[in-house]
Amino acid sequence: MAKDPTAGMTEAQRAYETKRAAKAGMTLEKWMAQKQKAAMAAAKASTPPPPPKKRGMLGRMLDRARGEA
Repeated sequence: MAKDPTAGMTEAQRAYETKRAAKAGMTLEKWMAQKQKAAMAAAKASTPPPPPKKRGMLGRMLDRARGEA
């Protein structure tokens, strides 16, 4: 069963989002799904990639022996 996207909203918030959905020509459920999807994409895009892993002792020693940085 799908979770209700408007479950934690007050009546005023629900009315506001309903007006925005109607203006966009969508149902409230469709509007909230699109809004949540956009928020997830923005959050994923804003997180920086993890730093590269530090090489182990043996790998660093091999790099030095080869003359690499």
